[in-house]
Amino acid sequence: MSASGEAPAADLMAVPAAAAQGEGTSAGGEAPQQKPQMSSTAPREVDWAAEGDDSEEGDKEDGDKEPLPETQDSGEAPVKSASDDAAAAELGGAVAGLVVADDDIGGQHLGGIDPLDGGAEVEVVQADPNKPYFSAARFEDLHLSKELLQGVYSNKFQKPSKIQATSLPLILNRDEHGMYKNLIGQAHNGSGKTACFVLGMLSRIDANEKTVQAVCVVPTRELARQIEDVVLALGKFTKIETFLAVAATEEEKKAPRVKKVTAQVVIGTPGKLMNLLKFKNIDANTVRVFVLDEADVMVATQGMGDQSMRIKRYMPSNVQTLLFSATFADEVRELADMLAPAANKIVVKREQLSLDSIKQYCFDCGRNGKDTRMEVLSDIYGFLTIGQSVIFVEMRRSASELATNMRNEGHSVSLLIGELQPAERDKVIDEFRAGTTKVLIATNVMARGIDIQQVTVVINYDMPVQGRYPSVEADPENYLHRIGRTGRFGRKGIAINFVYDTTSRKIMSDIEKYYQRPVTVVNDVEELEKRIQEL
Repeated sequence: MSASGEAPAADLMAVPAAAAQGEGTSAGGEAPQQKPQMSSTAPREVDWAAEGDDSEEGDKEDGDKEPLPETQDSGEAPVKSASDDAAAAELGGAVAGLVVADDDIGGQHLGGIDPLDGGAEVEVVQADPNKPYFSAARFEDLHLSKELLQGVYSNKFQKPSKIQATSLPLILNRDEHGMYKNLIGQAHNGSGKTACFVLGMLSRIDANEKTVQAVCVVPTRELARQIEDVVLALGKFTKIETFLAVAATEEEKKAPRVKKVTAQVVIGTPGKLMNLLKFKNIDANTVRVFVLDEADVMVATQGMGDQSMRIKRYMPSNVQTLLFSATFADEVRELADMLAPAANKIVVKREQLSLDSIKQYCFDCGRNGKDTRMEVLSDIYGFLTIGQSVIFVEMRRSASELATNMRNEGHSVSLLIGELQPAERDKVIDEFRAGTTKVLIATNVMARGIDIQQVTVVINYDMPVQGRYPSVEADPENYLHRIGRTGRFGRKGIAINFVYDTTSRKIMSDIEKYYQRPVTVVNDVEELEKRIQEL
């Protein structure tokens, strides 16, 4: 079947009814498949003339292995009110303690959370080891407001997932001096970490105060839009408003200019947020919670790390700082400690990070010294029945060329790269999320945080690397984030890695060693089909 074919009804392609009808978001932050039109409860709060470039992580140009800043026209998305949003969140899961393996789930899939969530240990390292620590068995244990509990249960939460049960008490409880503690949280992809910091932000906000009280910084506009949907879903019984600080579409630029942002929650990319702060469109003196999602890349990436540090300096000295990511490389932890000093920490051991719900395969496409990746890719989509999939390519130019080649072969594909205009990027991701398109070719702009439950296959057309050619090394953190776009919340997923030369084979081997997990080698499409059928 071609890449444009319909998804079969097999387990690998199953989507919960609520998600299929556009009723919910995932615990990791998936936006509704059919996003309703939002009504604005306040005037647009932005001065277009006061804004500049929007920097994002994800794309790499040929010959330049560092992420490049994105330069976009000025502008922002409109203010949205949580009480106006009909989007729901399909969030829930297992319960965890300090260092536990939870057997309370009984193998059931509760509210979209990975049923294997209880089998992976997390370690809590408190800034004050003498302070008693308790995890939350129920959301009522967190003393959330009545409005937030309504939002939680209306979004099909049943009980906290492991990362939620572990992190939320640390986020919401004060120390003996009445201060909220910083947190550096690590959690598996698809474990519900977005809901952790969203509930953390919402619980600290006074909806009657029209001031910015929570700021969330993320690497890409796609992730910012997704997190805004989760804020609106969980906060829909409150009067809390959000402001999306990303590059504006041409249509949004036509809106009236307003000098001051007064929405309580601001979510955006570092370049845009930096300009809003610099030109005093945002008053940071009232901010209570400062969040970095995908924090490892936010603090380590050249350019983006500097911006994140500068944004943090605008915040009050007593701001609560929350850093979340699935991965924290050793060299990143020191930077994270600088951003969130004296923080409580939640840690997952490296060998437990590689996702058990994702079957990983390695396909050697080097035949007689020839790179046959395009031929193999065309065979996979020509002969195998798969639902939605993401194909990762390392550089923009290569992604565009691959999309052209796939279309010339008769396959229907979408392309998501950072150089697209904001409206184009939104259209691509919205259509893919809604299932209108089935195959998405993307650079690393899609690798982090994006939750689309229907994705069953991830293909690494280019293996993830760091450094500059020819002296590149494996990027195991980015590998984990890429393959984590499938196998969400206990669903089965498949990751196919293409190797074709000495360098790519070594990268695959180094990733196996890093996670101490072997990757199954397949030699042809027929063998791959057989293994998929055995799942």
